[in-house]
Amino acid sequence: MGKIMTGAQMVVEALKREGVEVIFGYPGGAIIDIYDELYKTDSIHHVLVRHEQGAAHAADGFARSTGKIGVALATSGPGATNTVTGIATAYMDSIPIVVLTGQVPTKLIGNDAFQEVDTTGITRPITKHNFLVKRVEDLPRVLKAAFYIARTGRPGPVLVDLPKDVQQAKAEFDYPEEIRLRSYNPTYEPHIKQIEKAYQLLEKAERPVLLIGGGVIASGASSEVLELAERLNLPVIMTLMGLGGFPGDHEQSLGMPGMHGTYYANMAIANCDVLLAVGARFDDRVTGRVDAFAPYAKIIHIDIDPTSIQKNVKVDVPIVGDCKRALARLLEVVKEAGKNKKYFKERFKEWWEQIDIWKRRYPLSYKYDPNVIKPQFVIEKLYELTQGNAIICTEVGQNQMWTAQFYKFKYPRTLITSGGLGTMGFGFPAAIGAQMGNPGKLVIDIAGDGSIQMNIQELATAMDQRLPIKIIILNNGYLGMVRQWQELFYERRYSAVKFATIPDFVKIAEAYGAVGLRITKPEEVEPTLKQILTIDKLVILDVIIAPEEGVFPMVPAGKATTEMILV
Repeated sequence: MGKIMTGAQMVVEALKREGVEVIFGYPGGAIIDIYDELYKTDSIHHVLVRHEQGAAHAADGFARSTGKIGVALATSGPGATNTVTGIATAYMDSIPIVVLTGQVPTKLIGNDAFQEVDTTGITRPITKHNFLVKRVEDLPRVLKAAFYIARTGRPGPVLVDLPKDVQQAKAEFDYPEEIRLRSYNPTYEPHIKQIEKAYQLLEKAERPVLLIGGGVIASGASSEVLELAERLNLPVIMTLMGLGGFPGDHEQSLGMPGMHGTYYANMAIANCDVLLAVGARFDDRVTGRVDAFAPYAKIIHIDIDPTSIQKNVKVDVPIVGDCKRALARLLEVVKEAGKNKKYFKERFKEWWEQIDIWKRRYPLSYKYDPNVIKPQFVIEKLYELTQGNAIICTEVGQNQMWTAQFYKFKYPRTLITSGGLGTMGFGFPAAIGAQMGNPGKLVIDIAGDGSIQMNIQELATAMDQRLPIKIIILNNGYLGMVRQWQELFYERRYSAVKFATIPDFVKIAEAYGAVGLRITKPEEVEPTLKQILTIDKLVILDVIIAPEEGVFPMVPAGKATTEMILV
């Protein structure tokens, strides 16, 4: 017989059994019983954020950087609704987090009680699953299911809504060792016949391309990707979420495709005859105009989520299964067929020569100006100094795309960025989560002067935890990406994108007890970056960049990925 516990005690005990050591949250009346139990334990470190959106993003950054489940805690009503953007961010990028929210007592649900909202109703479209627990006896099973659902199959956020009376009620705590859900059975093992069909297409290919997405990182398949690419001599293209899944400095890397991808990546996809896509969902930023995407290619698509296959593009060989296991089986077939690296290098010689022509014709570049700081130059220097040995978080916008283009991510889980939802204000709280999960690693948030202000209050959180995060603000005085669109497509009608008031970020840093620095000249970039990397404290570096610098290449909305604006 299990021990008799209150619901709040059950929650804390379940967190311990799931191996949770860090949670991010903000207390309130409807969740106070759980906070009272957290006060009594030393095995779970609670990080007090300054806004519940920060808690959700921090849990997300913790999960992306460690591969573990991130946990966020919020009270009912506005506390719960403040997590919604963070939950949606995790949902779009398939990130495993568990969000625990307080709720009014069960007898008051539906009565418009103080700080009551329909949290499960609000979050149903943006969670993998959610629960409203009405009986304390159900809590152990629900909590076990929440963690199981979040981490298995295609990962994602799960929310558990906890009425106050359920937290206070008592029952036997019998935590299941494992759980089975009749309607939820992810397919991990790929069908061998489909693997063989995939190999047959690759064996006949003359112009193959390997496209990898976030599923490669989620499944831990980067080593299989590297082995397959080298064995078959495949050009490798990484979506934004797939960056780091294959070494960005590898000679077979073509970088990122799509709206702000490299010219040669987009041209390779447009001209390939076999496209092997692994853990990528073919979103609109990658495909551009769908009818013009990989028009000559037979497409092989490996994904653990069957609903992602055939969703956006027609697929010739669908393979449902875990990316790591599927690639391992494909490698077995390749080896059994006796096809060695040299054989494929000889066969794809003309294809690589064509790719090299595209690389020489339009390399990823920018015009250096000795009078102003170019943001691309800052990212290049940061990569040189870190050699890819840092966890890079980004906000959203131009800062994000310059980072994706010019920082060569060599390892998985080193780029922490909001891909699907494109959430401004994500990067800094995500960096807090990443630093909490990786205390010995260098964590850098590359931000814009717009995005950083959306969750700048979390400076207090980072200082509380003594986190030596480095924030590099690429400050152009604009909402840069929107300004770029207005420049290109709206005849420079700069509507609501230029900031009339730009705060002094150095003084803001100092007000929180952090280090603040500013640079305005190109010759200051390298020595100042070296300086901040040696400071064992939170640093804000305000980099005044060229105000109207754009992100190029760029594919206009609704155009084919071959219709790139190059300068």
